[in-house]
Amino acid sequence: MDQTSTIQKAIFNLIKEKLSPNISLVNEIAEVLDLGNDSAYRRIRGDKPLTLEELFKLKSHYGISIDTFFGDTGNSVTFESSLIEPEKFEVSDWIEKIVGDLTLISYAKEKEIVYVAKDPPLFHYFQLPEIAAFKVFFWEKTLFQFPEYEEKKFDPDDIDSDVFKKGQKALAIASKIPTIEIWNENTFRILLSQIEYYWICGYFIKKDHLKNLLDKMEKWIMHIQKEAELGFKYLYGHDPEGIENTYQLYFNEVVFNDNTILVKTERGYAAYLTFNVLSLLNTTNQKFCADLDKYFRGLIKKSTLISHTGAKERIRFFNEQLNEVRLFRKRI
Repeated sequence: MDQTSTIQKAIFNLIKEKLSPNISLVNEIAEVLDLGNDSAYRRIRGDKPLTLEELFKLKSHYGISIDTFFGDTGNSVTFESSLIEPEKFEVSDWIEKIVGDLTLISYAKEKEIVYVAKDPPLFHYFQLPEIAAFKVFFWEKTLFQFPEYEEKKFDPDDIDSDVFKKGQKALAIASKIPTIEIWNENTFRILLSQIEYYWICGYFIKKDHLKNLLDKMEKWIMHIQKEAELGFKYLYGHDPEGIENTYQLYFNEVVFNDNTILVKTERGYAAYLTFNVLSLLNTTNQKFCADLDKYFRGLIKKSTLISHTGAKERIRFFNEQLNEVRLFRKRI
């Protein structure tokens, strides 16, 4: 088998990984390339080389990094950019894309997510509607500065039900994917700082909303602590059911994290780097991802496991977070 045919098959394997199991790869490729099924099958099998135009169509349609398949390209790594543009941003659409990505990961036989967290991973916010409501409001008012939010104040009942339902769907899927999270002492403080900033600026409609949010934040922290104790994630308010040791939480005292995500399946790696808070750069460059994996494994060795085992360190870590909330409550 020549190298061109091998690379071509690898490209189609990656595309197949991106599709739901119930979708026919042949029918999909035939539609994207405007070919008959026989012609599409010959390309998938490697009998017929792809033209440059066809390669470009596949790259654009599926957002794949072609340089990944052409061996070591030195220090050059190609990233796909998912830049969030405030004037076009819809939280519902953004979360729906995340649901789609998580669904594809969940289809893999072997899978793992490593999340080096600067602030709590997105999925955690949707455990409680009040926490999700505040975070979404913060994105829309402060991060993207939507004009209609200029004079608007926070109301916990204001969250779009569609956004919360999609967020809970993302949470439910993510909870079933084996995950390693690496946090530091500032991971929770970012959210608390945002809440305090809103209080000082007068962005709460009434003080009771702030008190209620702090109550929910305490419950939220205690829920994550329980997940860490059990070693699996589950939905708040539900019976704790899950697969043991599918959630590993580490505490790192010396490295300030940057919200980098590494996905590993039996078909290879994918890496996601955040910028501008919610925008993403992603790559399937296997050398880059392998180097990132090596760094993460080294970081894990220098971190303290506070899930499942490590009760003393786990209690200390979460008590410190709860104490921060209670101290803020006293200040107001």
